[in-house]
Amino acid sequence: MLIDTHCHLDASDFNADRQAVIERSARQGVAAIVVPAIDVGNFEAVRDLAHSFEGGCYALGIHPICIKNATEDDLQRLERDIQSVLDDPRFVAIGEIGLDFFIPELAEDPWRDKQERFYASQLDLALKYDLPVLLHVRKSQDIILKHLRRRERIGGIAHAFNGSFQQAEQFVEQGFALGMGGAMTFTRAKQIRRLARQMPLESLVLETDAPDIPPSWLEIRARNEPGEVAGVAETLAELRELDPSQVLQATGANACRVLPRLASLMLTASA
Repeated sequence: MLIDTHCHLDASDFNADRQAVIERSARQGVAAIVVPAIDVGNFEAVRDLAHSFEGGCYALGIHPICIKNATEDDLQRLERDIQSVLDDPRFVAIGEIGLDFFIPELAEDPWRDKQERFYASQLDLALKYDLPVLLHVRKSQDIILKHLRRRERIGGIAHAFNGSFQQAEQFVEQGFALGMGGAMTFTRAKQIRRLARQMPLESLVLETDAPDIPPSWLEIRARNEPGEVAGVAETLAELRELDPSQVLQATGANACRVLPRLASLMLTASA
């Protein structure tokens, strides 16, 4: 089963042809697309979008890059919205949340401290409502892990993972799968490709992060699309010297394992 576990399909980049993009992804075999929110301003958009096509699902959360303009009221709004959609089978996780220390300004206080506070609060919501999380992990692996270890096991997906092998193992121990996307398709991405080859296949899922992180066969500034996850799957199969069908079966099962509500949605769809 081919699943794009991380796609910002609500982005304005798709405003002109969003339905065509969705139809192309279906023709390329994509069975499900997870659309994460980034702040309270697009909660409704990702929810409505996920309900507009077969295999659409969504997550609600406040992205670390959006923390500068976020308020405590936004966290309260997030909890209210979570409560209101708990019975929605297309709501699969809290996300996109996490920490971003790649951007210099965000790596320094007061924004670093605020990032951690919002991340911690959203982890607590995940525990309270028994939901997995979609993690943004950029130059912040150890601090992300520190907060996870302080809590009961949450699980989910470490999106666009680019840490060390040791860090990868620690995320897997915490119940996470590692998101493999366009970056893995570049031969210069030696660390990511090493992880893709050497980590247990049961620890990997596929993603695009569309419209961002285009794979190697697109121009560097080209718009990425969810259908490109098919090529990501083929690259992973080549790196591991496997038949592509084995990768599709395993990564699809992995996505459903770490996002149990997605598993229920896919089961209902196939019934």
